[in-house]
Amino acid sequence: MKEHARVLFLSHGGGPLPLLGDRAHEEMVDCLKHIAAKYPKPSAIVLVSAHWEEKIPTITSGSRPDLIYDYYGFPEESYEIQYPCPGEPRLAEKIHGLLDRAGIASRLDAKRGFDHGLFVPLKLMYPEADIPCVQLSLASSLDPALHIAMGRALRGLEDDGLLVVGSGFSFHNMRAFFGQETTESAAMNAAFEEWLLETCSSPDLDEEERERRLIQWAEAPSARYCHPREEHLLPLQFCYGWAQTRCSEAFELRIMGKKSSMYLWRESSV
Repeated sequence: MKEHARVLFLSHGGGPLPLLGDRAHEEMVDCLKHIAAKYPKPSAIVLVSAHWEEKIPTITSGSRPDLIYDYYGFPEESYEIQYPCPGEPRLAEKIHGLLDRAGIASRLDAKRGFDHGLFVPLKLMYPEADIPCVQLSLASSLDPALHIAMGRALRGLEDDGLLVVGSGFSFHNMRAFFGQETTESAAMNAAFEEWLLETCSSPDLDEEERERRLIQWAEAPSARYCHPREEHLLPLQFCYGWAQTRCSEAFELRIMGKKSSMYLWRESSV
């Protein structure tokens, strides 16, 4: 029997604000802490971040990656956050090999650090920073089918206790975050979240239809209002590619005043 990893798509909020006590992130913080406490501590983490794009998928392969403070205009303490988790070069090599075997060109990067798509949520979930992590970039083509294929290719990893994380945001319209909410904008936010929840969790969809919907996500209600650019949604497609089934748990919450969601696929054996 082979154990598949737990897979989590999370909405990581606005920059470092979840670590700074921001009240608009309280539900997000509580949700991530709940998930971390409910399940065994991972042996290693593979994380795809919305904040890293490369021409071809790129994998951190250093043993001690630095942090990248890839946000601007926040309080001074947000640039002093530490999360000294180790890298895992051997796991990075395995990821590189599996992508290559699936016909997906990729490369290793021993110098690239971890961006806030990794260290913000993981500091909330696993503050000890003692779990080896490998970060994987998006492909700059932003092709949803490719990101599903990337996840599918990595199902060959057999590391016991592995946690796979897609770190993005189910709603990511920057103007809407800082603009005044209207009845119309709230309805558009809700319509896309309802579609996303159904797509990820409904037992009435077969996997061919679920994958079709995730590839053609831009046809969903208010899709381009909620995601003018899709980089924060693509970690979800990656997660689905790895899981290839409906989620085990869905978490509905509000982050920065917007309806948002997270999706978890528990370990399963094949």
